Amino acid sequence: MTEPRVRLATVGAHPLSLAEVEALVADDAHGATVSFAGIVRDHDGGRGVTALGYTAHPSAQDVLGEVAAEIAAAHPLVIIAVAHRIGPLVVGDVALAAAVSSAHRAEAFAACGALVDLVKERTPIWKEQTFDDGATEWVGSL
Repeated sequence: MTEPRVRLATVGAHPLSLAEVEALVADDAHGATVSFAGIVRDHDGGRGVTALGYTAHPSAQDVLGEVAAEIAAAHPLVIIAVAHRIGPLVVGDVALAAAVSSAHRAEAFAACGALVDLVKERTPIWKEQTFDDGATEWVGSL
């Protein structure tokens, strides 16, 4: 990752803190920080969810960095930080944390929305959901 405005683009098994990701984009010249936390919810498609497991392709870290750099290039006035968790998660855990700062809110909102959408579209990370009836289902395979 060579783009200096991308302060973090990581995939890992450690718990994520949205506050820590937000702190990475802090800048005295920026009056807006927009963040997103993708949190494991207790349902999907009308079925109760008890847990998730995220699995990443070995290229996921590199792809996440490329996605963040692409958004930084498209939005040259922002600073970006993004992290995706892998491994076992439970309801309430943060699976994706993203933050974007800019001098003004419109650019920060636009860049953060584009970042989250592109992360979900291109990063090779798959989710296996466990439902309350014991059944499992894979989601997000490319």
